[in-house]
Amino acid sequence: MRYLPLTDADRSAMLATIGAASIDDLFADVPAAARLDGPVRGLPDHASELSVERQLKQLAGMNLVAGDGPFFLGAGAYRHHIPASVDHLIQRGEFLTSYTPYQPEIAQGTLQVLFEFQTQVARLFGCDVANASMYDGSTACWEAIGMARRITRRSKAILSAGLHPHYVSVARTMAKFTGDTLDTALPSLTPGAPGDDMARLLSAIDGETSCVVVQNPNILGHVADLSELAAAAHAKGALLIVVVTEPVALGAIRSPGEMGADIVVGEGQSLGVGLQFGGPYVGLFATRDKYVRQMPGRLCGETVDAAGQRGFVLTLSTREQHIRREKATSNICTNSGLCALAFTIHMSLLGERGLRELATLNHATAVTAADRLGKVPGVEVVNGAFFNEFVVKLPTASRDVVRTLAHDGILAGVSLGRLYPGAAELENGLLVAVTETCTEDDIDELAEALEESLA
Repeated sequence: MRYLPLTDADRSAMLATIGAASIDDLFADVPAAARLDGPVRGLPDHASELSVERQLKQLAGMNLVAGDGPFFLGAGAYRHHIPASVDHLIQRGEFLTSYTPYQPEIAQGTLQVLFEFQTQVARLFGCDVANASMYDGSTACWEAIGMARRITRRSKAILSAGLHPHYVSVARTMAKFTGDTLDTALPSLTPGAPGDDMARLLSAIDGETSCVVVQNPNILGHVADLSELAAAAHAKGALLIVVVTEPVALGAIRSPGEMGADIVVGEGQSLGVGLQFGGPYVGLFATRDKYVRQMPGRLCGETVDAAGQRGFVLTLSTREQHIRREKATSNICTNSGLCALAFTIHMSLLGERGLRELATLNHATAVTAADRLGKVPGVEVVNGAFFNEFVVKLPTASRDVVRTLAHDGILAGVSLGRLYPGAAELENGLLVAVTETCTEDDIDELAEALEESLA
């Protein structure tokens, strides 16, 4: 028997209290095209459990799953090999919980893992300190912009054209409520350095700038030295925020902290966390020690108890439930704790040498792929310096090619026409990501399919 706690009269009274004429008024901000106004097409109204199971299995079979064929998708979410031990360990009863297990008196193990996670992130990013409670890379990026505003008391943020467009979108949404001014631009397919707009960034920094936000490697795969940009930002009293969406790259290139970044944020999905339809992922956030009290989220620290025994505690927690509302720096609540645990275990299994070897393998395989694709008639590799992701320019719209190859079981990459709808100068660009999971046969299959498609 269904439990229906509200009567029609109850609903009418609640709607009248808030001034809404109907339930539909509560969803006025959702575009009509995105609303469901009837039964889900293709699903029966009533069916047995066995019938539903068969139906859903049939629907799931329509997906082209990563691993079913050559896979070259990236753009902020990457397919890497995850050791089976990661999944086994995170499912132990000590860790797997539906609640955020922060109470220090009963969760020393979890707190220690978060302490280790912070240590790994800080070392990876070349920073003094890292936190442990960001949802994902895009929200961590916005939190960094907000932190720069608090530190500099300025509200103009300059965003690089090479910053992931979805991260820009999140920042735009949040800036509506804070009044921050965002200086943005579209990337261009500059030969050798796609998405690089260093000259624009350097000229745009002024006395009103709170921060410059740049991604490295950028959304089009270009790798840059950010030292000059950091110096220029600091000369004007602004901060340099660096975004890293592929942390494996830091096994091969200089860390943002070494290049002068004040805040480094990123997406940790590449290590320990599968693609899983876009989430949950885990945001990474690190900064310099002098800014630690403006850092959002939670920070676990190491201490000793009254008996002198080692223990772990929540050292800083800047949420409004812990401190006065007007002093809160963030209201991010539930962290991606299990994803952070998976990240930590995968990083521990790799070790420093293993991460370098993984990065080297990624880069070498990507170079092989770029060389092979560059020989396909009509295909031009745009990048000069890159890690495991690069852009190829096709003689036709890449979205059509991606669809054609997907129909043949090959996920060729991410069309720039999809990332930047309406940008005609980018629609022929195809972003190709190559990790250690790609074989030479996969690369050959992609190259041959491209050649056939473009003939």
